[in-house]
Order: sequence, then C-alpha cells, then structure tokens
Amino acid sequence: MEHGPGTAPPRRRRRPLGEQLAAIIGQLPEDRLSLRELLDTFGDEGLLLLTILLTLVFLIPVSIPGVSTVFGAAILLVGVSRLARRPLWLPRRIKDKALPADRLRPGLQGGLKWVRRMERISRPRRLPAFVDGRAMDIANNLAFILAALLLMAPFGFVPFSNTLPALALLLYAIGMIQRDGGAILLGHLANIGTMVYFAVLLGGGGMAAHGLFERLTG
Repeated sequence: MEHGPGTAPPRRRRRPLGEQLAAIIGQLPEDRLSLRELLDTFGDEGLLLLTILLTLVFLIPVSIPGVSTVFGAAILLVGVSRLARRPLWLPRRIKDKALPADRLRPGLQGGLKWVRRMERISRPRRLPAFVDGRAMDIANNLAFILAALLLMAPFGFVPFSNTLPALALLLYAIGMIQRDGGAILLGHLANIGTMVYFAVLLGGGGMAAHGLFERLTG
C-alpha cells in the first residue's frame, strides 16, 4: 500500500519490554560483563530499560555477592541524572567492575516473568495525575532514588530485603516508560512497604540486642 503526500505511514508496533530484555539477555557474554558494556547497549535513551534489567536479578531468591551495591549505585545515578536532566555519569570503578555473567544470566531470565506480568497489567496514561507535570516528575524521581538507596541497604542476607525495593524500581521504570500512574502508585506503595519492613527488622534487632545485653549484665 502506497502513501500519498501528507499521509503518515503506519506506526511500527513497539516490541514489548519483555521481548526487548530477553533479546538483550541472550546477547550477554558467557563469562564476564561490565556496566560499561550494558550502557553501550542501551545508551542514555534506554536508561529506564537498563534499570528494569538491573532489577531483575533481585526479584528471585538468588544471591550474588556485591551485585546489589554495584547495580544499586548505577540505578541511583540513573535517578540523579533524570532528576537533574543530565546525561548519566558513572565512576569508572563501578562502570568497569567485572560481573559474573554466568551467574547473572539465570537470575535475569528468571526475573523476566515479573516484567511480563507488569506489562499485562500496565495501562498507558492511567491515573495521569501521578505522572503529569514537573512537580510530579521531581517527586517520582526522588522516590526512584529512595528505592535505589533502599536496594543498597546492607540487609542482603535478609529475605525480601532486595526484592521489595527492586519491585518498587521495576514499577517506577515501567510507569515512567508507559506513563502509567497506576504503576507509579504501586511503586510508592512498594517503597513504603520496604521502609516498614526495614523498620521492623531494625526494631526487632534492637530488641534482641537489648535482651541479650540484659542477660549478659544481669
């Protein structure tokens, strides 16, 4: 079918996020990779897609030492760059740190099911009050940064301590890509849930420490 003057060609259907990420995961090196290689793949325009990729490994019960610090720092700086509206900058030490691709790949592939679930329930332009305007943009990016800080908290040995903030980040990234205020709202709830969970952990640890101290000194 030909298009006459002034007639726009049909828009190409955008590939679902899950398909895009699955293709990228399939192209990862077999042994080692670095954030520099991932950044070269995504570029500045794909930073939210990169965020989704970096959260996947925390959505399933797999433990890879040091990954939450590196990935959390990268996601944190993505949020700062979005807040400041500047290109992403990463320290060379974080950008070039070698990561075990052979251990990351199963975690990334396992986490894809979460992206596909979120895509099925995400609705573009839903609850626009949570995504429209510069004030909401600032608030959402600050919440995104908070979730990255919570992901970096030293509770990796505690069940769900990485999963909850990673889920918040996944919801924020999908909400920002799709302009879906419903996903953003769920991200805020996941952030609040993370802080409540951490408060319970800290409170319970403090009470246990206090009881042990009383026993030792009693």
